[in-house]
Amino acid sequence: MSIVTPPAHVPAALPPTGSARIDRDRVDALAARVAVVAPRETMDVQKPFTGETLGRVPRCEEDDMQRAVLDARAAQARWASTSLGERSAIFRRFHDLVLDRQDEVLDLIQLESGKARRHASEEVLDVAIVSRYYANTAERHLRPRRRRGALPLLTATWEHRHPLGVVGIIAPWNYPLTLGITDAIPALIAGNGVVIKPDSHTPYCALWALELLEQAGVPRGLIQVVTGSGAKLGPHLIDRVDYVMFTGSTHTGRTVARQAADRLIACSMELGGKNAMIVLEDAHIAKAVAGAERALFSNAGQLCIAIERLYVHEAIADEYVARLVEHTRKMRLGAELEYGPDMGSLISTEHLKVVREHVEDAVSKGARVLCGGRPRPDLGPHFYEPTLLQDVREDMSLFADETFGPVVAISTFASDDDVIARANQSLYGLNSSVWTTDTARGRQFATRLHAGTVNVNEGYAATWASVDAPMGGFKQSGLGRRHGRHGIQKYTEEQTISVQRLLPLAPPPHMSHKLWVRLMTHALRLLRRTPGVR
Repeated sequence: MSIVTPPAHVPAALPPTGSARIDRDRVDALAARVAVVAPRETMDVQKPFTGETLGRVPRCEEDDMQRAVLDARAAQARWASTSLGERSAIFRRFHDLVLDRQDEVLDLIQLESGKARRHASEEVLDVAIVSRYYANTAERHLRPRRRRGALPLLTATWEHRHPLGVVGIIAPWNYPLTLGITDAIPALIAGNGVVIKPDSHTPYCALWALELLEQAGVPRGLIQVVTGSGAKLGPHLIDRVDYVMFTGSTHTGRTVARQAADRLIACSMELGGKNAMIVLEDAHIAKAVAGAERALFSNAGQLCIAIERLYVHEAIADEYVARLVEHTRKMRLGAELEYGPDMGSLISTEHLKVVREHVEDAVSKGARVLCGGRPRPDLGPHFYEPTLLQDVREDMSLFADETFGPVVAISTFASDDDVIARANQSLYGLNSSVWTTDTARGRQFATRLHAGTVNVNEGYAATWASVDAPMGGFKQSGLGRRHGRHGIQKYTEEQTISVQRLLPLAPPPHMSHKLWVRLMTHALRLLRRTPGVR
């Protein structure tokens, strides 16, 4: 058993720009940034590629969470008084630092999550995009706005936005940099403090981002990272913060929502998905096959917006499926810290077990494996082949349940109405994908799908990277939205201020209430005919 002490109040130095070296000293320096008030037992963080120990982080207790929130709250009181321009400038510097020093964090993402480098690079780009977007648009989203008053000329009304206080973020393991920090970025620019509880599998990316943010100019203490069991620490976080942002399973999301409701604080969450990709009869087959690899197998399918159901029009199904199978069989799996492999590892032994059980259950009930369907212990303890299945029926667990792995059920359809009904027959509604050469048809088709985001001729990246637009799910795929104005305004409290001029909204002296009501009724009828007034 190891013991770690509270972090020293001196930032650990980053390696020189361009260095991609991650050693034990480096991860220990990051672990020293965890918010602890006393020496704690530690827990191992494993490398999914090999099962070896990457490092150790504190197993935090309730006292650590309490202190983290208190320290963030104290720092937030000062932070909220800084100008929006100052805050935005810090995140422009952060944007540059992330891009300048991406080699190191790419290694770190791969080592703690097991994903291929090409998929890790999406996280780096996403963090830069989100930082740039909110740094450049926060003033537009948060500035005071003039609103129509109760009576024209007599009532002047403004809408103001104030930070909530301290935002709690519970982040998952599958995108440890993106989901560890991009929800914090708008919360911070809006003037809040932030406490992050990263997943126990992947704590280091959030700590790396914390280090860079402080180097960019974020005041020490404004962001706190607390590591340990989510089941143990999550309730203590929710009990103390002013808003909760959660990304994870629908099952856990219900628990988070109940706890937030008990305190009457707001929450936003992105939850599970059983996402559908639909290849229409006029699709460009080669492009739809290449797009399917990204949509189906990015991060080994461990992506909330990845595709797990693939519907192909029967007119092109034979050719399309044959080419997809050939393409999938050529995919290269590997653990290199380079851009060679097409797909990396699953996160853990436990998750590999879930993926295996879903496939074995389907096969035992009659599903056909077109390719894949096997673990690959020769590559590492948690590798699993990209897998395509046909003849998946409702009595199979992977028919409706989220597998969250590189496993896809393929079926055919004959008409638009048929496939739309089948795609919408899900408890989830996070992401969908439509492929067609007629983009006008594709956009109209997309509006009929019950999903928060729909990509036409893309799998997931087009909507996700369009950060000026909202991102979130229908049905049991979540509450609220990230990105766009929604993604920053949710971290604020709205305040309405009205200034009444000349006359009160009440009868003047010596006027009866009856006459006052008649005059107001006549005024409202006149206003009804005024353009823009309803």
